Amino acid sequence: MSTSPASPASPGSPGRTTGRRRDARGLRVIVTGASGTFGRAISARLAGLGAHVVGLDLAPRSDDPVEVLACDITDDAAVPAAVAAAIAKLGGLDLLINNAGVGGPAPAELPPGAEARRQLDINLLGTWRVTAACVDALVRSRGRVVMLSSRMAVMQLPLAAAYGASKRALVAYADALRLEIGTHVTVTCVYPSAVRSPIHDSTAAAGLSLEGMSSYEPLEGVVDAVLRAALGRRARRDLATTRRGAVELFLARHLPSVTDRIIARTLAGRARSGAFDGAELAAGVVARHTGTP
Repeated sequence: MSTSPASPASPGSPGRTTGRRRDARGLRVIVTGASGTFGRAISARLAGLGAHVVGLDLAPRSDDPVEVLACDITDDAAVPAAVAAAIAKLGGLDLLINNAGVGGPAPAELPPGAEARRQLDINLLGTWRVTAACVDALVRSRGRVVMLSSRMAVMQLPLAAAYGASKRALVAYADALRLEIGTHVTVTCVYPSAVRSPIHDSTAAAGLSLEGMSSYEPLEGVVDAVLRAALGRRARRDLATTRRGAVELFLARHLPSVTDRIIARTLAGRARSGAFDGAELAAGVVARHTGTP
């Protein structure tokens, strides 16, 4: 994976480099989606390393490991106010972790409805809103931005077009952001595969479970990758969370026809095995693969 210049840090300042990674003690951090599965784990790990963390979430929980401010990242007016409050509590900002995201069923062959708009508004535009509100503080501190993207940004899975589209667009946004503020702020995209969490519940409820289509990875591995992106001596441009994920990213980018064939064969097998029987959103896929009218 390619790298970009490390953020400078003066001796004794937050984020000073010690050995192979920066010292987290004193780092001022905002984590979005901080009350969710990924956000809680990331926030807890950073806080445990001595970082000062404030989270943003639509529905903060009483047992969150760090202070979390209520914020609807789809609200144009609410985001700047919540970000300003978080930065005021922290006394500045060194690191933004854009973790907030949602998934759900959205076949590409069907018209985009409320579910597709919801995913695009949260996963792409919500990240954009929060980041824009943080730019000035990050430029002042020569900070870092870490984007939680997805393997589906480069390797699309069927029946989840909105999620893949939102994450691919998120990477495009990160690339543009890097070009605009990269003189002062580093931007890293992290690419998890599938992790067992409530984000998959609506897809499973629609009869479109990822079981058999994707290999699950442990949450701790994703958190480790986020910390490598946040605290590595040199900031990465792109970072896979597993060795398998790195291979998949390479294949998807350089041999896309190979990954297309693998996914298409897997989809056909699942459709013919009855895995999608009764799933209205997959009716077209099932009919085409089984020859039913």
